[in-house]
Amino acid sequence: MNKKTIPDEVKEDALHAIERFNLREAEKTAFCYIARFQGKYLYLDRDECGNVGPICRLEYKGNGKPWGFAIYKYSSDCYDPRECWFPGFELADGTVEGALKAGTETYG
Repeated sequence: MNKKTIPDEVKEDALHAIERFNLREAEKTAFCYIARFQGKYLYLDRDECGNVGPICRLEYKGNGKPWGFAIYKYSSDCYDPRECWFPGFELADGTVEGALKAGTETYG
């Protein structure tokens, strides 16, 4: 397996997790998450009435391993995997669902 790409079955699982989260949270929020895959990364963006913006990035570390997490920092226009002082950081637990929860807590 090429470590630079995410296997298709892992991508499918991630997309299903995002879909479940969006359906569950749709009644409470005015946004939904969308995924972008690039190499070993899964980018989670948020769509608010057609206005799409970055929230966080997950890094695929291998089958069965926790995803790496990096929050998007608007102040520096970059993803920062070392940043851990933001609302919701404790929710980023190495899962796609945890990243979605952390992003929602951070950017409300």
